Amino acid sequence: MSPLTPEELERRLGDPTDDANPYGFAAAVARDERDEFPEELCAELVRAGFHLNYLPKEWGGALESFDRSLTLVRAAARRDVNIMPGTMFSIIAATCLQLHGSVGQQQRAAEILRGGGAVAFALTEAAHGSDLLTNEVRLRDGVLSGEKWLVGLGLRADAVYVVARTGERGPGAFTAVLLDTAGVPEGTLERVPAPRTNGMRGIDLATLRFHDTPVPPGALVGREGEGLEAAVRAQQAVRLMSMAGSLGIADTAVRLALDFAAGRRVGRAALTESPWPRRELAVAASALIAADAVALSAARGVHVVPESFSVWALAAKHVVAEASEDLIRASGTVLATRSVLREGDRGAGLFQKLQRDSAVVRVIDASTLANLRSYAGQLPTLTEGGAVPDPDAVRTVFTLDAVLPPYEPARLDMFARGTDPVLAGLPDAVDAVTGDLGEVQDLVWRLADAVAGLGEATRAARKPGADPNLLVDTAERYAWLHAAACCLHLWNANRGTSLYGTEPGSTGWLGAALGYLLARADGTDPRRHGELLAPALDAALALRDGDRLFTALPVRLATTR
Repeated sequence: MSPLTPEELERRLGDPTDDANPYGFAAAVARDERDEFPEELCAELVRAGFHLNYLPKEWGGALESFDRSLTLVRAAARRDVNIMPGTMFSIIAATCLQLHGSVGQQQRAAEILRGGGAVAFALTEAAHGSDLLTNEVRLRDGVLSGEKWLVGLGLRADAVYVVARTGERGPGAFTAVLLDTAGVPEGTLERVPAPRTNGMRGIDLATLRFHDTPVPPGALVGREGEGLEAAVRAQQAVRLMSMAGSLGIADTAVRLALDFAAGRRVGRAALTESPWPRRELAVAASALIAADAVALSAARGVHVVPESFSVWALAAKHVVAEASEDLIRASGTVLATRSVLREGDRGAGLFQKLQRDSAVVRVIDASTLANLRSYAGQLPTLTEGGAVPDPDAVRTVFTLDAVLPPYEPARLDMFARGTDPVLAGLPDAVDAVTGDLGEVQDLVWRLADAVAGLGEATRAARKPGADPNLLVDTAERYAWLHAAACCLHLWNANRGTSLYGTEPGSTGWLGAALGYLLARADGTDPRRHGELLAPALDAALALRDGDRLFTALPVRLATTR
Protein backbone atom coordinates (compact mmCIF):
# COMPACT_ATOMS: atom_id res chain seq x y z
CA MET A 1 0.00 0.00 0.00
CA SER A 2 1.43 3.38 -0.99
CA PRO A 3 1.46 6.00 1.80
CA LEU A 4 -1.78 7.93 2.20
CA THR A 5 -1.42 11.61 1.24
CA PRO A 6 -3.38 14.55 2.66
CA GLU A 7 -4.92 15.22 -0.77
CA GLU A 8 -6.07 11.60 -1.07
CA LEU A 9 -7.54 11.75 2.41
CA GLU A 10 -9.38 14.97 1.55
CA ARG A 11 -10.89 13.43 -1.56
CA ARG A 12 -11.90 10.32 0.35
CA LEU A 13 -13.61 12.21 3.17
CA GLY A 14 -15.24 14.85 0.96
CA ASP A 15 -16.27 18.42 1.60
CA PRO A 16 -16.76 18.88 5.37
CA THR A 17 -19.13 21.83 4.83
CA ASP A 18 -21.64 19.50 3.14
CA ASP A 19 -24.27 18.87 5.83
CA ALA A 20 -25.03 15.46 4.30
CA ASN A 21 -21.40 14.32 4.55
CA PRO A 22 -21.04 11.74 7.37
CA TYR A 23 -17.43 12.88 7.73
CA GLY A 24 -18.25 16.59 7.79
CA PHE A 25 -18.78 19.37 10.30
CA ALA A 26 -22.52 18.86 10.78
CA ALA A 27 -21.95 15.20 11.65
CA ALA A 28 -19.21 16.19 14.10
CA VAL A 29 -21.47 18.70 15.85
CA ALA A 30 -24.28 16.14 16.05
CA ARG A 31 -21.94 13.62 17.66
CA ASP A 32 -20.77 16.28 20.07
CA GLU A 33 -24.34 16.97 21.16
CA ARG A 34 -24.81 13.26 21.87
CA ASP A 35 -21.42 12.67 23.56
CA GLU A 36 -20.79 10.07 20.85
CA PHE A 37 -17.54 8.45 19.76
CA PRO A 38 -16.73 9.03 16.03
CA GLU A 39 -17.12 5.36 15.13
CA GLU A 40 -17.96 5.81 11.45
CA LEU A 41 -15.28 8.40 10.78
CA CYS A 42 -12.61 6.37 12.58
CA ALA A 43 -13.62 3.21 10.70
CA GLU A 44 -13.23 5.05 7.39
CA LEU A 45 -9.82 6.33 8.46
CA VAL A 46 -8.73 2.79 9.32
CA ARG A 47 -9.94 1.58 5.91
CA ALA A 48 -7.84 4.33 4.35
CA GLY A 49 -4.75 3.23 6.32
CA PHE A 50 -4.62 6.47 8.29
CA HIS A 51 -3.88 4.60 11.53
CA LEU A 52 -0.66 3.22 10.03
CA ASN A 53 0.68 6.74 9.75
CA TYR A 54 2.49 6.69 13.11
CA LEU A 55 3.63 3.05 13.07
CA PRO A 56 7.21 2.28 12.00
CA LYS A 57 7.60 0.30 8.81
CA GLU A 58 9.19 -2.61 10.66
CA TRP A 59 5.86 -2.89 12.53
CA GLY A 60 3.96 -2.98 9.24
CA GLY A 61 3.21 0.74 9.45
CA ALA A 62 3.66 3.60 7.01
CA LEU A 63 5.60 6.21 9.00
CA GLU A 64 7.92 8.12 6.69
CA SER A 65 8.49 11.38 8.51
CA PHE A 66 6.69 13.31 11.20
CA ASP A 67 6.29 16.43 9.06
CA ARG A 68 4.28 14.38 6.57
CA SER A 69 2.30 12.83 9.42
CA LEU A 70 1.62 16.26 10.90
CA THR A 71 -0.05 17.47 7.71
CA LEU A 72 -2.02 14.26 7.25
CA VAL A 73 -3.38 14.38 10.80
CA ARG A 74 -4.32 18.04 10.38
CA ALA A 75 -6.36 17.21 7.30
CA ALA A 76 -8.39 14.73 9.35
CA ALA A 77 -8.48 16.70 12.61
CA ARG A 78 -9.84 19.83 10.92
CA ARG A 79 -13.10 17.88 10.52
CA ASP A 80 -13.20 16.58 14.08
CA VAL A 81 -10.24 16.43 16.45
CA ASN A 82 -11.89 13.43 18.12
CA ILE A 83 -10.25 11.28 15.46
CA MET A 84 -7.06 11.71 17.53
CA PRO A 85 -8.20 9.45 20.36
CA GLY A 86 -10.07 7.30 17.87
CA THR A 87 -7.03 6.48 15.77
CA MET A 88 -3.82 7.80 17.34
CA PHE A 89 -4.00 7.63 21.15
CA SER A 90 -1.94 4.43 21.05
CA ILE A 91 1.13 6.32 19.83
CA ILE A 92 2.55 6.81 23.32
CA ALA A 93 2.30 3.13 24.29
CA ALA A 94 3.76 2.18 20.91
CA THR A 95 6.68 4.58 21.41
CA CYS A 96 7.33 3.21 24.91
CA LEU A 97 7.46 -0.30 23.48
CA GLN A 98 9.83 0.85 20.74
CA LEU A 99 12.09 2.21 23.48
CA HIS A 100 12.28 -0.82 25.76
CA GLY A 101 9.80 -3.51 24.81
CA SER A 102 10.78 -7.06 23.94
CA VAL A 103 10.48 -8.35 20.38
CA GLY A 104 7.40 -10.32 21.39
CA GLN A 105 5.75 -7.29 23.01
CA GLN A 106 6.47 -5.17 19.96
CA GLN A 107 5.05 -7.83 17.67
CA ARG A 108 1.87 -8.12 19.76
CA ALA A 109 1.38 -4.34 19.81
CA ALA A 110 2.02 -4.12 16.06
CA GLU A 111 -0.55 -6.84 15.43
CA ILE A 112 -3.18 -4.98 17.48
CA LEU A 113 -2.46 -1.58 15.96
CA ARG A 114 -2.24 -2.71 12.34
CA GLY A 115 -5.74 -4.15 12.74
CA GLY A 116 -7.12 -0.84 13.98
CA GLY A 117 -7.13 -1.88 17.64
CA ALA A 118 -5.75 0.06 20.59
CA VAL A 119 -2.99 -0.21 23.17
CA ALA A 120 -3.85 2.09 26.07
CA PHE A 121 -1.34 4.02 28.15
CA ALA A 122 -2.00 4.18 31.90
CA LEU A 123 0.24 6.65 33.71
CA THR A 124 -1.64 9.42 35.54
CA GLU A 125 -3.72 9.18 38.70
CA ALA A 126 -6.50 11.48 39.84
CA ALA A 127 -4.95 12.23 43.22
CA HIS A 128 -1.56 13.24 41.80
CA GLY A 129 -2.02 14.76 38.32
CA SER A 130 1.32 15.82 36.84
CA ASP A 131 3.19 15.01 40.08
CA LEU A 132 4.13 11.60 38.71
CA LEU A 133 6.65 10.77 41.42
CA THR A 134 3.82 10.49 43.96
CA ASN A 135 1.78 7.98 41.94
CA GLU A 136 0.50 5.06 44.01
CA VAL A 137 -0.61 2.25 41.67
CA ARG A 138 1.68 -0.54 42.80
CA LEU A 139 3.13 -3.69 41.35
CA ARG A 140 4.05 -6.06 44.18
CA ASP A 141 4.47 -9.82 44.27
CA GLY A 142 3.25 -10.13 40.70
CA VAL A 143 -0.07 -8.26 41.13
CA LEU A 144 -1.24 -4.72 40.32
CA SER A 145 -3.35 -2.68 42.71
CA GLY A 146 -4.68 0.88 42.52
CA GLU A 147 -6.42 3.16 40.03
CA LYS A 148 -5.35 5.02 36.87
CA TRP A 149 -7.53 7.72 35.36
CA LEU A 150 -8.12 9.44 32.00
CA VAL A 151 -6.71 6.45 30.15
CA GLY A 152 -7.20 7.05 26.43
CA LEU A 153 -9.11 4.23 24.73
CA GLY A 154 -9.17 2.49 28.09
CA LEU A 155 -12.63 0.98 27.61
CA ARG A 156 -11.86 -0.70 24.29
CA ALA A 157 -8.10 -1.30 24.43
CA ASP A 158 -6.83 -4.77 23.57
CA ALA A 159 -3.74 -4.19 25.72
CA VAL A 160 -2.66 -1.69 28.36
CA TYR A 161 0.81 -0.32 29.07
CA VAL A 162 0.83 0.45 32.80
CA VAL A 163 3.47 2.38 34.75
CA ALA A 164 3.35 1.17 38.36
CA ARG A 165 5.33 1.74 41.55
CA THR A 166 7.86 -0.96 42.44
CA GLY A 167 10.13 1.12 44.69
CA GLU A 168 9.85 3.82 47.30
CA ARG A 169 11.25 7.05 45.87
CA GLY A 170 12.62 8.76 42.80
CA PRO A 171 12.14 8.14 39.07
CA GLY A 172 13.64 4.66 39.40
CA ALA A 173 10.75 3.56 41.61
CA PHE A 174 8.49 2.82 38.63
CA THR A 175 8.25 -0.14 36.29
CA ALA A 176 6.15 -0.77 33.18
CA VAL A 177 4.06 -3.79 32.28
CA LEU A 178 2.06 -4.65 29.16
CA LEU A 179 -1.21 -6.43 29.93
CA ASP A 180 -3.16 -8.20 27.22
CA THR A 181 -6.69 -7.47 28.44
CA ALA A 182 -8.14 -10.69 27.03
CA GLY A 183 -5.92 -12.67 29.39
CA VAL A 184 -6.78 -10.76 32.57
CA PRO A 185 -8.85 -12.87 35.01
CA GLU A 186 -12.44 -11.71 35.34
CA GLY A 187 -13.06 -9.29 38.19
CA THR A 188 -9.44 -8.18 38.58
CA LEU A 189 -9.53 -5.29 36.07
CA GLU A 190 -12.42 -2.86 36.25
CA ARG A 191 -12.86 -0.44 33.35
CA VAL A 192 -15.34 2.40 33.83
CA PRO A 193 -15.88 5.66 31.91
CA ALA A 194 -13.80 8.54 33.21
CA PRO A 195 -15.50 11.83 34.17
CA ARG A 196 -16.94 13.46 31.05
CA THR A 197 -14.98 16.29 29.47
CA ASN A 198 -16.38 19.61 28.26
CA GLY A 199 -14.53 19.31 24.96
CA MET A 200 -13.69 16.30 22.78
CA ARG A 201 -16.96 14.85 23.98
CA GLY A 202 -17.59 11.16 23.58
CA ILE A 203 -13.97 10.10 23.30
CA ASP A 204 -13.03 6.92 25.11
CA LEU A 205 -11.40 7.99 28.38
CA ALA A 206 -11.53 5.44 31.16
CA THR A 207 -10.69 4.86 34.78
CA LEU A 208 -8.85 1.56 35.23
CA ARG A 209 -9.07 -0.11 38.64
CA PHE A 210 -6.66 -2.90 39.36
CA HIS A 211 -7.94 -5.34 41.99
CA ASP A 212 -4.85 -7.48 42.62
CA THR A 213 -4.58 -7.98 38.87
CA PRO A 214 -2.10 -10.77 38.16
CA VAL A 215 0.83 -9.80 35.95
CA PRO A 216 2.33 -12.67 33.94
CA PRO A 217 6.15 -12.90 34.03
CA GLY A 218 6.43 -12.01 30.35
CA ALA A 219 4.42 -8.80 30.83
CA LEU A 220 7.29 -6.82 32.37
CA VAL A 221 8.50 -4.21 29.84
CA GLY A 222 12.23 -3.64 29.89
CA ARG A 223 14.00 -3.62 33.24
CA GLU A 224 12.58 -2.85 36.64
CA GLY A 225 12.81 0.85 37.45
CA GLU A 226 12.86 2.28 33.91
CA GLY A 227 9.10 2.64 33.33
CA LEU A 228 8.77 6.33 34.17
CA GLU A 229 11.81 7.40 32.17
CA ALA A 230 10.52 5.56 29.09
CA ALA A 231 7.08 7.18 29.49
CA VAL A 232 8.49 10.70 29.79
CA ARG A 233 10.76 10.21 26.77
CA ALA A 234 7.88 8.81 24.71
CA GLN A 235 5.66 11.79 25.49
CA GLN A 236 8.03 14.00 23.50
CA ALA A 237 6.91 12.34 20.26
CA VAL A 238 3.28 12.34 21.37
CA ARG A 239 3.30 16.12 21.59
CA LEU A 240 3.89 16.29 17.84
CA MET A 241 0.49 14.68 17.23
CA SER A 242 -1.05 16.84 19.94
CA MET A 243 0.12 19.87 17.97
CA ALA A 244 -1.43 18.42 14.82
CA GLY A 245 -4.77 18.28 16.65
CA SER A 246 -4.47 21.92 17.73
CA LEU A 247 -3.61 22.97 14.18
CA GLY A 248 -6.60 21.10 12.75
CA ILE A 249 -8.89 22.97 15.15
CA ALA A 250 -7.12 26.25 14.37
CA ASP A 251 -7.49 25.80 10.61
CA THR A 252 -11.26 25.37 10.89
CA ALA A 253 -11.68 28.24 13.34
CA VAL A 254 -9.84 30.72 11.14
CA ARG A 255 -11.58 29.43 8.01
CA LEU A 256 -15.00 29.92 9.62
CA ALA A 257 -14.11 33.50 10.53
CA LEU A 258 -12.72 34.28 7.07
CA ASP A 259 -15.75 32.77 5.32
CA PHE A 260 -18.05 34.89 7.43
CA ALA A 261 -16.00 38.08 7.13
CA ALA A 262 -15.55 37.77 3.36
CA GLY A 263 -19.31 37.47 2.83
CA ARG A 264 -20.43 40.04 5.39
CA ARG A 265 -20.55 43.71 4.45
CA VAL A 266 -20.67 46.85 6.54
CA GLY A 267 -21.73 49.58 4.17
CA ARG A 268 -19.81 48.97 0.96
CA ALA A 269 -16.88 47.12 2.53
CA ALA A 270 -16.51 43.47 3.46
CA LEU A 271 -15.51 42.82 7.05
CA THR A 272 -12.12 41.72 5.77
CA GLU A 273 -11.53 45.34 4.68
CA SER A 274 -13.04 47.01 7.74
CA PRO A 275 -10.25 48.20 10.07
CA TRP A 276 -11.26 46.64 13.37
CA PRO A 277 -12.24 43.13 12.21
CA ARG A 278 -9.32 43.17 9.77
CA ARG A 279 -6.96 43.69 12.68
CA GLU A 280 -8.53 40.81 14.64
CA LEU A 281 -8.30 38.53 11.63
CA ALA A 282 -4.67 39.55 11.09
CA VAL A 283 -3.87 38.50 14.66
CA ALA A 284 -5.61 35.15 14.06
CA ALA A 285 -3.75 34.56 10.78
CA SER A 286 -0.39 35.53 12.28
CA ALA A 287 -0.92 33.21 15.24
CA LEU A 288 -1.82 30.38 12.86
CA ILE A 289 1.25 30.89 10.67
CA ALA A 290 3.50 31.07 13.76
CA ALA A 291 1.98 27.88 15.18
CA ASP A 292 2.33 26.08 11.86
CA ALA A 293 5.97 27.11 11.50
CA VAL A 294 7.02 25.95 14.96
CA ALA A 295 5.08 22.67 14.69
CA LEU A 296 6.52 21.92 11.25
CA SER A 297 10.01 22.68 12.53
CA ALA A 298 9.56 20.35 15.48
CA ALA A 299 8.15 17.58 13.29
CA ARG A 300 11.30 17.71 11.16
CA GLY A 301 13.62 18.36 14.08
CA VAL A 302 12.72 15.13 15.87
CA HIS A 303 14.39 13.24 13.00
CA VAL A 304 17.58 15.29 13.15
CA VAL A 305 18.19 16.20 16.80
CA PRO A 306 15.87 14.09 18.98
CA GLU A 307 18.31 14.64 21.86
CA SER A 308 16.98 18.22 22.13
CA PHE A 309 13.34 17.26 22.37
CA SER A 310 13.01 17.36 26.13
CA VAL A 311 12.93 21.13 25.54
CA TRP A 312 12.04 21.55 21.87
CA ALA A 313 8.82 19.49 22.03
CA LEU A 314 7.65 21.25 25.19
CA ALA A 315 8.40 24.75 23.89
CA ALA A 316 6.65 24.02 20.59
CA LYS A 317 3.64 22.49 22.36
CA HIS A 318 3.28 25.62 24.50
CA VAL A 319 3.39 27.99 21.55
CA VAL A 320 0.99 25.96 19.40
CA ALA A 321 -1.53 25.56 22.22
CA GLU A 322 -1.42 29.22 23.28
CA ALA A 323 -1.44 30.55 19.72
CA SER A 324 -4.47 28.36 18.98
CA GLU A 325 -6.29 29.89 21.94
CA ASP A 326 -5.38 33.38 20.68
CA LEU A 327 -6.64 32.78 17.16
CA ILE A 328 -9.86 31.14 18.38
CA ARG A 329 -10.52 34.15 20.58
CA ALA A 330 -9.83 36.59 17.72
CA SER A 331 -11.95 34.55 15.29
CA GLY A 332 -14.80 34.45 17.79
CA THR A 333 -14.62 38.22 18.15
CA VAL A 334 -15.19 38.62 14.41
CA LEU A 335 -17.94 35.98 14.28
CA ALA A 336 -19.65 37.72 17.21
CA THR A 337 -23.19 36.32 17.60
CA ARG A 338 -22.45 33.57 15.08
CA SER A 339 -19.84 32.20 17.48
CA VAL A 340 -22.51 31.26 20.03
CA LEU A 341 -25.40 30.06 17.84
CA ARG A 342 -26.09 26.34 18.17
CA GLU A 343 -28.62 26.16 15.34
CA GLY A 344 -29.88 28.10 12.34
CA ASP A 345 -26.86 29.32 10.39
CA ARG A 346 -24.68 26.96 8.40
CA GLY A 347 -21.98 25.62 10.69
CA ALA A 348 -23.94 26.53 13.81
CA GLY A 349 -22.57 24.83 16.88
CA LEU A 350 -19.21 24.15 15.26
CA PHE A 351 -17.34 27.12 16.68
CA GLN A 352 -18.28 26.29 20.26
CA LYS A 353 -17.10 22.71 19.68
CA LEU A 354 -13.76 24.05 18.42
CA GLN A 355 -13.42 26.22 21.52
CA ARG A 356 -14.12 23.34 23.88
CA ASP A 357 -11.98 20.86 21.97
CA SER A 358 -9.02 23.25 21.90
CA ALA A 359 -9.18 23.65 25.66
CA VAL A 360 -8.88 19.87 26.08
CA VAL A 361 -6.04 19.44 23.57
CA ARG A 362 -4.20 22.23 25.38
CA VAL A 363 -3.92 20.13 28.57
CA ILE A 364 -4.36 16.55 27.37
CA ASP A 365 -0.71 15.53 27.73
CA ALA A 366 0.33 18.14 30.34
CA SER A 367 -1.09 21.29 31.88
CA THR A 368 0.42 24.61 30.82
CA LEU A 369 2.28 24.97 34.13
CA ALA A 370 3.52 21.37 34.14
CA ASN A 371 4.69 21.79 30.55
CA LEU A 372 6.77 24.88 31.39
CA ARG A 373 8.09 23.56 34.69
CA SER A 374 9.27 20.35 33.06
CA TYR A 375 11.98 22.19 31.12
CA ALA A 376 12.49 25.34 33.20
CA GLY A 377 15.27 23.61 35.13
CA GLN A 378 17.22 23.10 31.90
CA LEU A 379 17.29 26.81 31.04
CA PRO A 380 20.61 27.63 32.76
CA THR A 381 22.56 25.17 30.61
CA LEU A 382 20.65 26.26 27.52
CA THR A 383 21.06 30.01 27.96
CA GLU A 384 24.13 30.66 30.11
CA GLY A 385 26.71 28.45 28.43
CA GLY A 386 28.43 28.76 25.10
CA ALA A 387 26.13 26.73 22.88
CA VAL A 388 27.89 25.46 19.76
CA PRO A 389 25.89 25.91 16.54
CA ASP A 390 25.28 22.95 14.24
CA PRO A 391 24.71 24.47 10.79
CA ASP A 392 24.22 21.07 9.12
CA ALA A 393 21.43 20.15 11.52
CA VAL A 394 19.73 23.53 11.09
CA ARG A 395 19.99 23.27 7.30
CA THR A 396 18.43 19.78 7.26
CA VAL A 397 15.60 20.67 9.66
CA PHE A 398 14.50 23.85 7.97
CA THR A 399 15.12 23.17 4.27
CA LEU A 400 11.74 21.67 3.46
CA ASP A 401 12.90 19.60 0.50
CA ALA A 402 15.90 18.19 2.39
CA VAL A 403 15.78 14.44 3.02
CA LEU A 404 15.33 13.64 6.70
CA PRO A 405 17.20 10.85 8.46
CA PRO A 406 15.13 7.98 9.88
CA TYR A 407 13.34 8.61 13.15
CA GLU A 408 15.24 7.01 16.03
CA PRO A 409 13.17 7.09 19.25
CA ALA A 410 16.08 5.57 21.20
CA ARG A 411 17.88 8.93 20.82
CA LEU A 412 15.18 10.80 22.73
CA ASP A 413 16.66 11.99 26.01
CA MET A 414 15.40 13.20 29.37
CA PHE A 415 17.61 16.30 29.16
CA ALA A 416 18.72 18.47 26.26
CA ARG A 417 22.18 18.83 27.86
CA GLY A 418 22.60 22.43 26.78
CA THR A 419 21.70 21.84 23.15
CA ASP A 420 19.06 23.85 21.27
CA PRO A 421 20.24 24.07 17.66
CA VAL A 422 17.47 26.55 16.87
CA LEU A 423 18.76 29.24 19.22
CA ALA A 424 22.41 28.24 18.93
CA GLY A 425 22.15 28.76 15.17
CA LEU A 426 20.33 32.09 15.41
CA PRO A 427 23.42 34.37 15.16
CA ASP A 428 24.44 32.71 11.88
CA ALA A 429 20.89 33.12 10.53
CA VAL A 430 20.81 36.78 11.53
CA ASP A 431 24.13 37.40 9.78
CA ALA A 432 22.87 35.57 6.69
CA VAL A 433 19.73 37.71 6.31
CA THR A 434 21.09 41.12 7.37
CA GLY A 435 20.15 43.60 4.68
CA ASP A 436 17.72 41.25 2.94
CA LEU A 437 14.56 41.79 5.01
CA GLY A 438 13.67 45.45 4.58
CA GLU A 439 11.35 46.67 7.32
CA VAL A 440 11.34 43.20 8.91
CA GLN A 441 15.05 43.60 9.70
CA ASP A 442 14.29 45.53 12.90
CA LEU A 443 12.26 42.57 14.17
CA VAL A 444 15.18 40.23 13.49
CA TRP A 445 17.53 42.43 15.51
CA ARG A 446 14.96 42.58 18.31
CA LEU A 447 14.79 38.80 18.28
CA ALA A 448 18.59 38.49 18.43
CA ASP A 449 18.77 40.92 21.38
CA ALA A 450 15.97 39.11 23.21
CA VAL A 451 17.64 35.73 22.82
CA ALA A 452 20.98 37.16 23.97
CA GLY A 453 19.23 38.38 27.13
CA LEU A 454 17.88 34.96 28.13
CA GLY A 455 21.04 34.07 30.05
CA GLU A 456 20.74 37.11 32.30
CA ALA A 457 17.06 36.31 32.86
CA THR A 458 17.84 32.78 34.04
CA ARG A 459 20.62 34.02 36.30
CA ALA A 460 18.25 36.55 37.86
CA ALA A 461 15.64 33.84 38.38
CA ARG A 462 18.10 31.78 40.44
CA LYS A 463 19.27 34.54 42.76
CA PRO A 464 18.32 34.24 46.45
CA GLY A 465 14.99 35.95 47.10
CA ALA A 466 13.98 36.03 43.41
CA ASP A 467 10.31 35.81 42.49
CA PRO A 468 9.55 32.05 42.61
CA ASN A 469 7.62 32.37 39.34
CA LEU A 470 10.47 34.00 37.47
CA LEU A 471 12.09 30.83 36.13
CA VAL A 472 8.77 29.52 34.77
CA ASP A 473 8.08 32.95 33.25
CA THR A 474 11.49 32.78 31.58
CA ALA A 475 10.66 29.31 30.27
CA GLU A 476 7.56 30.77 28.62
CA ARG A 477 9.58 33.62 27.10
CA TYR A 478 12.07 31.05 25.88
CA ALA A 479 9.28 29.17 24.09
CA TRP A 480 8.07 32.24 22.19
CA LEU A 481 11.62 33.23 21.20
CA HIS A 482 12.43 29.67 20.14
CA ALA A 483 9.37 29.78 17.87
CA ALA A 484 10.42 33.13 16.42
CA ALA A 485 13.86 31.74 15.64
CA CYS A 486 12.19 28.78 13.90
CA CYS A 487 10.33 31.21 11.65
CA LEU A 488 13.53 33.01 10.71
CA HIS A 489 15.35 29.75 9.97
CA LEU A 490 12.39 28.55 7.90
CA TRP A 491 12.36 31.71 5.77
CA ASN A 492 16.14 31.74 5.36
CA ALA A 493 16.37 28.09 4.30
CA ASN A 494 13.57 28.32 1.71
CA ARG A 495 14.02 31.69 -0.01
CA GLY A 496 13.41 30.14 -3.40
CA THR A 497 10.23 28.35 -2.31
CA SER A 498 6.69 29.68 -2.09
CA LEU A 499 5.61 29.46 1.56
CA TYR A 500 2.05 30.05 2.75
CA GLY A 501 1.04 30.69 -0.84
CA THR A 502 3.19 33.85 -1.10
CA GLU A 503 5.86 34.67 -3.63
CA PRO A 504 9.25 32.97 -3.01
CA GLY A 505 11.31 35.12 -0.66
CA SER A 506 8.30 37.13 0.51
CA THR A 507 8.94 38.63 3.95
CA GLY A 508 5.31 39.48 4.70
CA TRP A 509 4.41 36.24 6.49
CA LEU A 510 7.74 36.29 8.33
CA GLY A 511 7.21 39.82 9.62
CA ALA A 512 3.70 38.94 10.76
CA ALA A 513 4.85 35.80 12.58
CA LEU A 514 7.79 37.59 14.22
CA GLY A 515 5.59 40.51 15.23
CA TYR A 516 3.08 38.19 16.86
CA LEU A 517 5.69 36.01 18.61
CA LEU A 518 7.81 38.89 19.91
CA ALA A 519 4.70 40.58 21.29
CA ARG A 520 3.79 37.38 23.14
CA ALA A 521 7.38 37.03 24.40
CA ASP A 522 7.22 40.58 25.76
CA GLY A 523 3.76 40.07 27.27
CA THR A 524 2.15 42.72 25.06
CA ASP A 525 -0.98 42.62 22.91
CA PRO A 526 -0.14 41.61 19.30
CA ARG A 527 -2.94 43.90 18.11
CA ARG A 528 -0.60 46.82 18.72
CA HIS A 529 1.25 45.67 15.61
CA GLY A 530 -1.83 45.50 13.39
CA GLU A 531 -0.21 46.79 10.21
CA LEU A 532 2.76 44.50 10.64
CA LEU A 533 0.42 41.52 10.91
CA ALA A 534 -1.71 42.41 7.88
CA PRO A 535 0.30 40.35 5.32
CA ALA A 536 -0.59 37.20 7.26
CA LEU A 537 -4.26 37.94 6.71
CA ASP A 538 -3.70 38.55 3.00
CA ALA A 539 -1.92 35.19 2.74
CA ALA A 540 -4.69 33.43 4.67
CA LEU A 541 -7.39 34.97 2.49
CA ALA A 542 -5.58 33.82 -0.66
CA LEU A 543 -5.24 30.29 0.72
CA ARG A 544 -8.91 30.30 1.74
CA ASP A 545 -9.97 31.48 -1.74
CA GLY A 546 -7.83 28.73 -3.28
CA ASP A 547 -9.24 26.05 -0.94
CA ARG A 548 -5.85 25.29 0.57
CA LEU A 549 -4.82 24.19 4.05
CA PHE A 550 -3.24 26.99 6.09
CA THR A 551 0.27 25.57 6.16
CA ALA A 552 3.71 26.38 4.77
CA LEU A 553 3.31 24.03 1.80
CA PRO A 554 -0.45 24.28 1.18
CA VAL A 555 -2.59 21.23 0.51
CA ARG A 556 -5.62 21.23 -1.79
CA LEU A 557 -8.81 20.68 0.20
CA ALA A 558 -12.00 18.88 -0.74
CA THR A 559 -14.71 21.41 -1.59
CA THR A 560 -17.92 21.75 -3.56
CA ARG A 561 -17.26 25.42 -4.30
